[in-house]
Amino acid sequence: MDNLKQTITEAADYIRTQADLVPDIGIILGTGLGSLGDGIELSATVGYETIPHFPVSTVESHAGRLLFGTLGGKNVVAMQGRFHFYEGYTMAQVTFPVRVMKELGINILVVSNACGGLNPQFKRGDLMSITDHINLQGANPLIGPNDESIGPRFPDMYNCYDSALVKLAEQVALEKKLLLHKGVYVSVTGPNLETAAEYRFLRCIGADVVGMSTVPEVIAARHQGTRVAGFSIITDMGLPDALHPCNLDEIIAAANEAEPRLKAVIGGLIEKITI
Repeated sequence: MDNLKQTITEAADYIRTQADLVPDIGIILGTGLGSLGDGIELSATVGYETIPHFPVSTVESHAGRLLFGTLGGKNVVAMQGRFHFYEGYTMAQVTFPVRVMKELGINILVVSNACGGLNPQFKRGDLMSITDHINLQGANPLIGPNDESIGPRFPDMYNCYDSALVKLAEQVALEKKLLLHKGVYVSVTGPNLETAAEYRFLRCIGADVVGMSTVPEVIAARHQGTRVAGFSIITDMGLPDALHPCNLDEIIAAANEAEPRLKAVIGGLIEKITI
């Protein structure tokens, strides 16, 4: 990743030999949410392992391919599987696909994730529209030399999660009679789940949910001028005084149960977006 611009170009050039669709919207499908891509009318798929400089997903439930097609009348590219800092990848590698999707044509990024609930008014299986975030990963994808042709040295995180897209998602949820919370996502490194004391601390600093992804990709997206909408499925509750054992199978099961509702919200949002 010494020459970020060159590696982005090389990856995008290869992808164009496999998929000629020019996407307007990028989608990142998180843990247990890979089948959200089933709603896309596919024109091409590209495996991560074939793309120059692309990392490869190592997490269970992450298929590891780009899906090109149409959704809600818009041209989209979806990542069926993302990368995490805890897998041992650098922040540059974690966010590299966001850079490549921008090069391919996107101007809006829709991110989704599975997360733990901190707000006692939420419950397992609920959906949340992300309105802000807290970065506790101890790293940042913008550390290091900056290429001004990609984005500014000191990007502003004002309106990080685009307020117009948040309102549009609320409208979709209302029309479809779906509960959609709004709240703050805090990103930690993982891969372990949090202790009771950590859950209490994260709630005290203003977080409504906690996860191990999303924030690096959003920072990179805003750095390059891409608008962002973010959504979380609450797959388990991190209430410090009422904790229960939790495992990955339960998290994936909760994500799968809520997936049709998230699919409806994201699909409706994309349909309403004016490009």
